[in-house]
Amino acid sequence: MTTFKKIFAGMLLAASTQAFAVPTLSVSAQPAPVVSGGKVDLAVNISDITDLYGYQFTLSFDAALLKASVFTEGTFLSGAGATFSDGGTVDNATGTISYVFNTLIGAGAGASGSGQLGLFSFDSFGNGNAAVTLSDVLFLDANQNEIAVVADGATVQVVPEPESFLLVGIGLAAAGVVRRRHQVAARR
Repeated sequence: MTTFKKIFAGMLLAASTQAFAVPTLSVSAQPAPVVSGGKVDLAVNISDITDLYGYQFTLSFDAALLKASVFTEGTFLSGAGATFSDGGTVDNATGTISYVFNTLIGAGAGASGSGQLGLFSFDSFGNGNAAVTLSDVLFLDANQNEIAVVADGATVQVVPEPESFLLVGIGLAAAGVVRRRHQVAARR
């Protein structure tokens, strides 16, 4: 193959890969990691989508480390027109927010590009890694045809407060001083 043909074939391959990119639904946490007892926001984002008219999904989380508190509609879909949305049904006992949805209202094209679909605020407690997953995913275009998307989950790391480490350290030091005094007193 000549050099020209190799370059041309490479350009065609790159163009075809970009043209058929599958939209990705993802979750990102802020702050990361979150201090136990603090608040964490989980943004649900879509990337590389064309003509999004409406969507639904269920968000599952580790109820031993997170408790859902507030949902805020993202700006991506509303940037294409008036919307109707619902933050889903929250069940903090099982760690699910079922059937979150949003749709444009009226005729017209859907939203294209990348952006935030919704923002979920959580209270954190305990320590560890909280898995966050997306299921029951359904995305529709302006003609009510399903849009295939890839759903990526996330992990939220919940860490102890720095002050608790300091208190444990002070407690251990105090215990050591008391023990030392008892040893000195026992020798007398």
